[in-house]
Amino acid sequence: MSPAAVLFDLDGTLVDTAADFYQVVNSLRADIGKSPLSDDAIREQVSNGGVALATITYDISRDHPDIQAYRQKVLDRYETAVGAHAELFDGFSEVLAFLAEQRIPWGIVTNKPRKYTELLLDRMPLPCDFVVCPEDVINNKPAPDSLLLCAEQMKVAASQCWYVGDHIRDIQAAKAAGMLSIAACFGYIEEQDDPASWEADHYIDSAQSLMAMLTGKD
Repeated sequence: MSPAAVLFDLDGTLVDTAADFYQVVNSLRADIGKSPLSDDAIREQVSNGGVALATITYDISRDHPDIQAYRQKVLDRYETAVGAHAELFDGFSEVLAFLAEQRIPWGIVTNKPRKYTELLLDRMPLPCDFVVCPEDVINNKPAPDSLLLCAEQMKVAASQCWYVGDHIRDIQAAKAAGMLSIAACFGYIEEQDDPASWEADHYIDSAQSLMAMLTGKD
């Protein structure tokens, strides 16, 4: 069945933002005399957020007593680079155009802080009427709160929404919200992770796969 609305995770699902972080992480490592990391090593951590990026930037653990300060260093450097190299994943401009033609609303539900989300969307630019960030809810993904809030703002039933994401927490959130869960296997997935274990309702390897679902050709 056609969805009443389609919701997307941001980094690693709708927008390829990894290249923005290559320079951020490696410039910070250069500042403290550390050797650069490979693009792949950085890329697979982007969907895990600022704390994960801080751990690989400074070679520290997540339970380091100053982890939040290190996270902020990464975010401060990122602020100057947001959107410099980011772009929609291949085929998603066509997906968004199709949704507009079919008058199917779409939105973004992300754990990315609003400050950086808005900078990214403005600098790309990527107009979106419905954007839910972690500051908008008490419990972030994998809790369903942000997805349910977006559906409420769209004035559609959560059970009639599709949610597309590249992390297990996206699938968990979609299931908890009663939405159709779609795993984006082209996203920022760690080498040791197995998306099949997420038990998503559907798996896609490209925007074209999602388009096939939307047009009933899947």
